[in-house]
Amino acid sequence: MQDEPNSSPSPSQAAVRAPGECTPFAPFGLPGPIGTDAFWAAARTPVSVPDGDGGWRTLFLWRGHEAVVDFESWSPPLPLRRWAGTDCWYAEVRMPARLRVTYRVLADGAAHADPLNPAGAGADRSLATTPDAPAQPHWPVVGAEDVPPLPGTRLRWTGGRLGGRRTVRVHPVNGGGPVVLLLDGDDWLYLHPAMTAFESAAAAGAMPPVTLVFLPARDREAEYACRPALWEAVRDELLPLLAKSGVPADPDRLVVAGQSLGGLSALYAALEFPGLVRRIAVQSASLWWSPGAAGLPDPLGGPLGGALAERLRGVTGLSGLRCAFDVGEHEPRMLPHCELVETLTARAGATVRVSRSASAHDRAGWRHALLRDVAWALDG
Repeated sequence: MQDEPNSSPSPSQAAVRAPGECTPFAPFGLPGPIGTDAFWAAARTPVSVPDGDGGWRTLFLWRGHEAVVDFESWSPPLPLRRWAGTDCWYAEVRMPARLRVTYRVLADGAAHADPLNPAGAGADRSLATTPDAPAQPHWPVVGAEDVPPLPGTRLRWTGGRLGGRRTVRVHPVNGGGPVVLLLDGDDWLYLHPAMTAFESAAAAGAMPPVTLVFLPARDREAEYACRPALWEAVRDELLPLLAKSGVPADPDRLVVAGQSLGGLSALYAALEFPGLVRRIAVQSASLWWSPGAAGLPDPLGGPLGGALAERLRGVTGLSGLRCAFDVGEHEPRMLPHCELVETLTARAGATVRVSRSASAHDRAGWRHALLRDVAWALDG
C-alpha cells in the first residue's frame, strides 16, 4: 500500500567499500569466500553496521540472477550488483537512524520475499529494521511461507450504499468488547497479523478486550476520500449486520483505526458523524487531501492540511473526541500537513495524542502505534 508520492531523500545507491577490505561483506561478518555453499549457509540479510554519522550501512544479498530491491515507500528501487562472476548479488544501502521498512526483491519477472530474512509481511514482502528502531512487542515474526490465522466469523456484506459484495471478518479478542474497525482490513489479516498481535497485547494487559472488525476496501480513493457513503453504510448496514452475528461487540465505544487515506477517512468520520465515531487512531493520514489533489503532479504541494484543515478552522465543541495521531519520522513532506491538523483538532477541544513512528509511509512502522493508540483511545 502506498498512497503518498515518495518524497523522502534517496539513500546512496553506490556500494561502499572501506579501504583495505577484501570484500564489501567483511564488516557484516561475511568475509568470504563469496558465493560458496558455506557462504550462503551463513548469510542472513539485511544486516546493519554503524555508518559513523548516526545512521547505518545495511547489506542486502540475493542468490541467483539480476535483481532489484524495491522498498515500500522510503527509497526508489535499488538495483543489486553482481560479485565477480558468482551467483551473489548485493547492495549496501545507507539507512537513517530509526527506520523500519517493507521491501521485496524483484527478479525473474516476479516479486519475492527475501529468503535470507525470516521477517516477512505476506508472501512476497520482507521487513528491514535498523538496530536502533524501537521494539514492536506483540507482533510475531512471520515468514513468507507462514499463513497467519484468520478470524472464524465472516460477515457477507452485499449491496447497499457501497454496492458489490465484500467479506468482513470479525474476531473477539479476550471475549470481545468495544468494536475496533480496522480500515484496509485485508492488510491487517494477510500482511501483518493484527489478530495475533491484539490477542498478545490483551493477554499482557496492554489492551482491553475488544472485537476486531476487518473492513476490506474495494476502491480506496472512492471510499476513503471525504464522502459520507462509507460511514452511512457502516452505521446503517455493517453495525446492524454485526449485531445479528452473535459475536460479543460493543459498538457504542467504537474505535476507527486507519492509515494513509484510511486515516483521512477516520478523521472525516469523527467530524461529520460524531454520533457514530468518537475515538480514532490514525497513522500517516493523507491530510494533504482535497478534491482533485490526488490527480495533480504534486499532490502534497497544495494547502497545508487539505480539506480537513479547512473544515477544522473555527470549529469548537470536539470535547467528546479522542484522537491519536501518528506519522512516520521519515515522511518529511507529510509532517507539515499532519502537524497543522493535529493542532487544529486539539484547538477545537478534542483530546489529542501525537506521536512519531520510526518509519516512512509503511505499515511496518505503524503497527506498534496501532495497538498502543487503540488502547489509549479506549482509556477514557
